Amino acid sequence: MRFGSVCSGIEAASVAWHPLGWRAAWLSEIEPFPSAVLAHHYPDVPNLGDMTLLPERILSGEVEAPDVFCGGTPCQAFSVAGLRKSLEDARGNLSLTFVGIANAIDHVRSIRSTPPAIVFWENVPGVLSTKDNAFGCFLGALAGEDDPLIPSREKWTNAGCVYGPQRTVAWRVLDAQYFGVAQRRRRVFVVASARDGFDPAAVLFEFGGVRRDTAPSREAGQGFTPGATSSPSSSSWWDGGDVDATLTTKSDDQRMPDKANAQLVMQPIAFHPTQDPISSKDGSTHAMGTGNGQGCATVAVMQPIPIDTMNHIGRGDNHSMGDFVPGAPSFTLTKGHSHAVATPMDFDLAQITSAANRSRVSPELPASTITKGSDMHVANTMAVRRLTPVECERLQGFPDQYTAISWRKKPVDECPDGPRYKALGNSWAVPNVRWIGQRIQNEIEKSKKQNK
Repeated sequence: MRFGSVCSGIEAASVAWHPLGWRAAWLSEIEPFPSAVLAHHYPDVPNLGDMTLLPERILSGEVEAPDVFCGGTPCQAFSVAGLRKSLEDARGNLSLTFVGIANAIDHVRSIRSTPPAIVFWENVPGVLSTKDNAFGCFLGALAGEDDPLIPSREKWTNAGCVYGPQRTVAWRVLDAQYFGVAQRRRRVFVVASARDGFDPAAVLFEFGGVRRDTAPSREAGQGFTPGATSSPSSSSWWDGGDVDATLTTKSDDQRMPDKANAQLVMQPIAFHPTQDPISSKDGSTHAMGTGNGQGCATVAVMQPIPIDTMNHIGRGDNHSMGDFVPGAPSFTLTKGHSHAVATPMDFDLAQITSAANRSRVSPELPASTITKGSDMHVANTMAVRRLTPVECERLQGFPDQYTAISWRKKPVDECPDGPRYKALGNSWAVPNVRWIGQRIQNEIEKSKKQNK
């Protein structure tokens, strides 16, 4: 399978689909830093630049008409965190340019008697509720209707399918937290095609569960052993058994005088699950594992964090991404901004930002803080630090240091953080896209068997 990618960014599609054997025929990106990342990782794949020129170049035969066409046109015109000018914004209009490219690809493929392309598009859920019905315009154009499609209610639902004269189009809102990354990132994914025997709905929709499998729920329930409910200092040592209940007491802790009546949640601090002993020779715990064969992290100690503080850590004035939910993953990773996390402060803050520790998930925690039998099971102090670029790469499912490149004549180890944060915030969550790619491939293989 060969695919073309517009608004390629740092190319989550290639990272997601290379394990499937798919390869990019061409890319299209105009931003300087993401373009440099593409040149670094995919030097043999042409970056065609301006996507508005692609329909003519495809129709002329200059640019290949691939099997799959994908892109996530700019979301700023539709995002609830922006001005929401929708199709009045030139960036919003690129969604219709996207349809023009898809039509050009299918036209060329029909002349050459090859099956129509499979189209894949991504954007923010805000596109479902714009005043000018931007999603209806996009759906109608992609399906081949003469007029925009109209939702049956005030806004488009989170999932659906339309069967038009030109293509079948399915869409669904998916959240990255259910695909193995630690952030809430809801996005609209669209799959469309005119290919015989290929059903876009079969790609995006599946049963809510299988035998002996219960779908995840955010609602309150029973089943965990009751935990600390009197005060933070009464928290007992976690011995690997059932998970304690959420801490719901009020706090009059003088260490947080401004949050005297704030409800607290317990924030886990992690260590490597297989290390024995827990502490290293120099008296500090090992850093959290990278995931490269080291297993997953295990909760060791808990620290209280006021809910209203956690809700504002690292966020701007507009908190439209949602409210903090105790126990839920972090907020959506946004472009140009690294979120902040609360960390225990029984160590030198300078070590967090030092070059030696920049690639770590978290700084080392003194062993005395988590020694079993000690009274110090809850961190006494707290500070806020920025997520590192590596942590943001992991939140999106990219390999470590994927965005660390030689930039503006500086070596790789001096690559600035700012462009990396922006590029990662604009990108896709790789596990989401890989899941969709696998299901596209399964549907293609199924249709081939049916057509034999």
